[in-house]
Amino acid sequence: MSGSPMKKRRTAIITGSTSGIGLGVARALAAEGCAIVVNSFSDTADDHAIAARIASEHSVEAVYMQADMSRADACRALVEKAAEKFGGVDILVNNAGIQHVAPVEDFPIAKWDAIIAINLSSAFHTIAAAIPHMKRQGGGRIVNIASAHGLVASPFKSAYVSAKHGILGLTKTVALEIARENITCNAICPGYVLTPLVEAQIPDQMKAHGMDRDTVVREVMLEKQPTKQFVTVEEIGAAAVFLCSPAAAQVNGTHLSIDGGWTAA
Repeated sequence: MSGSPMKKRRTAIITGSTSGIGLGVARALAAEGCAIVVNSFSDTADDHAIAARIASEHSVEAVYMQADMSRADACRALVEKAAEKFGGVDILVNNAGIQHVAPVEDFPIAKWDAIIAINLSSAFHTIAAAIPHMKRQGGGRIVNIASAHGLVASPFKSAYVSAKHGILGLTKTVALEIARENITCNAICPGYVLTPLVEAQIPDQMKAHGMDRDTVVREVMLEKQPTKQFVTVEEIGAAAVFLCSPAAAQVNGTHLSIDGGWTAA
């Protein structure tokens, strides 16, 4: 990509990026020379250290910015703060998300509200704040991290499935609105990704099912993933880099499934 826009300094905001998919995307974009805004709600020394490591490893500017993605004002303020620091916003990756599993009739109202706020509404607010900056600078890229659950459902995940379906609808609508502004809006739909949160669930699943690790991964966690392999954060990061590259200039309003064939059936 030598000489391409990806090698010029662009600013990328990645929400929920101190671990897992978000961190993988942040590292991938940093490797392409982007200035990086790392985000979470916690604002700890470790959070700031993550940004410092990205800066050191990739010789880019990287900062941590705290924002509670359940709050509309905080979502929009994150974008404005990043734009003020770096002089604009070129890439926005909406990744922040939480999960809760329960039957619909037992699903806690507070959990429903939080999942919809963080997994869906936050993307609306950050996009709304970022578009004026992207228009002023002549273009930009928006990538929403959805899920295979944006395309298909699973039991006991009503809020998560609803939010991820909503993310795909938001992606399509935004793409149509900004199609002539040199801004694209796309989604990535991962299957099961081996993140620290998923890894932490494996021992409990082994105990609950009386299975060894390999069997639990293959038969329980990856039951719907035909390859029987986890998606990696590096693969998601590479997909985000593509969607933010000149090669993807005409990729707009669609989703890229990275799910080992889960949604092929």
